[in-house]
Amino acid sequence: MRVDHVSAVHLAVTEARALAGALRLPGALPEKAAVLASELATNLDKHARAGVLYLQPLPRGGGLELTAADHGPGIADVRAALADGFSTAGTLGSGLGAVRRIADTLTLHSDPDGTLVRATLTAPGARESEPLGAICLPAAPDDAAEPGGARGEREEPCCGDAFAVRETPDGPTVALVDALGHGPEAQRAAETALAVFDEDPSLPLTELLTRQHRALRRSRGAAVALLRLGAEEAAFAAVGNVRLVRIGLGRPHGGPAGPPGIVGYTLPRLVAHRLPRVPGETLLLHTDGIDPGWHRAPAAGPPRLPPTLLAPFLAHRHRRVRDDAAVVAIPT
Repeated sequence: MRVDHVSAVHLAVTEARALAGALRLPGALPEKAAVLASELATNLDKHARAGVLYLQPLPRGGGLELTAADHGPGIADVRAALADGFSTAGTLGSGLGAVRRIADTLTLHSDPDGTLVRATLTAPGARESEPLGAICLPAAPDDAAEPGGARGEREEPCCGDAFAVRETPDGPTVALVDALGHGPEAQRAAETALAVFDEDPSLPLTELLTRQHRALRRSRGAAVALLRLGAEEAAFAAVGNVRLVRIGLGRPHGGPAGPPGIVGYTLPRLVAHRLPRVPGETLLLHTDGIDPGWHRAPAAGPPRLPPTLLAPFLAHRHRRVRDDAAVVAIPT
């Protein structure tokens, strides 16, 4: 949700409490979610340009995450900003200090181009192992914000992009779906593709694509990417305009591309690519709702970010807001 006025703080609080309730988080967790939303949204309203707050379940379940993103001016002294009582706006200075105390995890990156703050809450007994970043956003209506800006509650309620992350005997497996078009029919196609994936995500990737193709024959069809992280290598198979980007010590570079086609209409010859697992590398999947040139400019490349911040970074700074968008960033 866009945070461009103090009234958005109340909306953020309401939405965070509702999400925690929908996820059946027990005890005081819904109120903690509300406090986190209040602090993050208030900071955006007071200090940031083009602020937005993303609220969603954790990609692997077991809790929720709140991520604040903006376009600057950045935090001059991050260490001081995380201390209780710190303020540059003449307030009591609870802010990020309160967020750090209440959240189970807090991840922050700030530079003059903007700040990203991610806070999580997990249910008792749950733990966010090997955190990954993921986000899925619907296309903006014609009168919404320009690319790079945040969008408000006028967003389409339906999204034709979707993702799922499942644990399998051979390692975590990711499905990323970009159904053709927008709106309810696209969302139904994406949901169908994920339902087939969920029937048995441990199947060989090419078999999963074949089953999704059969299930989507009476739908709009979709581009689909599948990624599995094994002990020593990753497997990747895709059809259509979905992208894999490898992010390591050097500049990001594209992985193997999926052949042209539409799952549900024209299925090309399927190939499962094998990629060596490189310690410290992040494998990033995204649909064409993210500008495909994001990692080629500026010359210095994007900032080095953990996977949990990379997804909202792309969503906030490199969106094509007229299209649905989905991103999954998973560490190797």
